[in-house]
Amino acid sequence: MARLFIVDDHPMILEGLRALLHLEAGIDISGEARTARSCLDFLARNPVDLVLLDAALPDMDSADLCHRIKQLYPSVCILALSYSKHDNNIERMMENSASGCLIKNADKQELITAIRTVLQGKIFLSPELEAHAKNIKSSLHITKREKEVLSLIADGHTNLEIAAKLFISSDTVDSHRRNLMGKLNARNTAMLIKCAFAHRLLTDLSF
Repeated sequence: MARLFIVDDHPMILEGLRALLHLEAGIDISGEARTARSCLDFLARNPVDLVLLDAALPDMDSADLCHRIKQLYPSVCILALSYSKHDNNIERMMENSASGCLIKNADKQELITAIRTVLQGKIFLSPELEAHAKNIKSSLHITKREKEVLSLIADGHTNLEIAAKLFISSDTVDSHRRNLMGKLNARNTAMLIKCAFAHRLLTDLSF
C-alpha cells in the first residue's frame, strides 16, 4: 500500500484529491497539510512514500521545501502540482529532485497514472507539460555532439572517459559540458542531468 501525503493551501484542491483517491486500490492517503511547516511536522512523525506538493505555498518556496524533504527523506517521491505549464517553479522543483509535475486540471486517470509512474521511480509530466518541454527542447539548439556528451555524462562517465569514447580531447568535452550547462541553466552536473530529463533530451538518443 503506497502512503500518500498531500500538501496544498487550497481546501477545494485537497477535497478534490481526496475524493478522487479515497477508493483507489493500493493508495492510502496518510494525511494532508496546507503549509510547508505542517508538512515537515507531519513527515517527522509519519512515514510516507509520495508527497503531492503544490508548486506555490504561502510560507515557503516549494522548490526549497522539495529540497528539504529529499534531504531528510531521500526515499520519498515528490510529485509537483501546478495550475500552469508556464509555472517557473516546476523546473526549479524538478532541479530539486521532484519526480514530475501534474497540472491541476488533470482527470482521475492522469492523476493515477502520474502517481503510479512516480512510485515506480520514473519521471512523469502532464501531456501539456510534455508538449511545452518539446517546444523548449526545439529552441535549445542542442547539437548532435552535445547530445552524445550529455548521454555519457548521464551514464556517469568522466571527461577523460567521454573523450576516449568519442575520440575527442578532454578540453573539448569540458567545453561541451559548459555549453550544455549554460543552455540548460544548470549549476552543476546533477542539475544538468535533471534538466535534461525534464526537457526530454535523454529519451531519444541513438548513436
